[in-house]
Amino acid sequence: MNEIVRPFKVFSGTKTKYLAEKICQQLDCPLGNLVITHFADGEFSVSFEESIRGKDVFLVQSPYPNSDNLMELLLMIDAAKRASARSIIAVCPYFGWARQDRKDKPRVSIGAKLVADLLSVAGINRLITMDLHADQIQGFFNVPVDHLYASKVMLPYIESLQLENLVIATPDVGGSKRANTYAKYLQVPLVLCNKTRARANVVENIQIIGDVKDKNVVLVDDMVDTAGTITRAADEMFKAGAKSVRAIASHCVMSDPATERVSNSALTEIVFTDSIPYNRSCEKVKQLSIANMLANAIIAVSTNQSISATQYII
Repeated sequence: MNEIVRPFKVFSGTKTKYLAEKICQQLDCPLGNLVITHFADGEFSVSFEESIRGKDVFLVQSPYPNSDNLMELLLMIDAAKRASARSIIAVCPYFGWARQDRKDKPRVSIGAKLVADLLSVAGINRLITMDLHADQIQGFFNVPVDHLYASKVMLPYIESLQLENLVIATPDVGGSKRANTYAKYLQVPLVLCNKTRARANVVENIQIIGDVKDKNVVLVDDMVDTAGTITRAADEMFKAGAKSVRAIASHCVMSDPATERVSNSALTEIVFTDSIPYNRSCEKVKQLSIANMLANAIIAVSTNQSISATQYII
């Protein structure tokens, strides 16, 4: 790749390096040389080991818990700013803390807004992210946000399955807008689930709204954390006569005991993007790469082209 034509460099934090390497393969450019030095007390520092003066710097790092990932990204941004980068673009395929996007009870923090403020104060000029938990989080930033959609890779996969009597479903009402758009694109029926929780991460009851008998069901969600909701929904649909139940979700959080729940559930498979690494062993889990999509977004940003022209807007 000719740096004179495309004067940008791509760097990565520790936990998202696997994805940054795939992105650089798509871009046909080397991953930038960045060193993170750790100290005995757990503190760490970041240094760029090559000149980035006057460059558009793309920092690939998802700030998901634990907080070291966020702190790495903040230090990378600060170091790039002090090294005279022309612009600093944070590439965060999974925007951590996004579920804390509002005050749902008194005296709580709004974590998503705090992280947005931290990134802005650190010095980013733009954010590239994918499938935010809530679209309005884009409004927490005072810099441009390029919001990509996992549907770019998910829709072709669903179509490749060539399922007869396909039904798109959502495991809770909160995801109905996303699922409805998938259903409209594929021109298939939509089924909803009405979920009640006993407490956080514990599902009390799921009621199916719609017909799933003898249907091939695909559940659509933005993320799977403990997999309690999506596996319970799959089991209920199987009991209601579904022929098969699959699930797709953008972000593979998969906290314990998610892997065990998926393995023991009625799900035929569950498909994620590789926005978050998944290092467990589960035959039902499949990941699709978003490296090409992110590489196209980087090229579009660096050459001032439209990103939405190459995306499925879902």
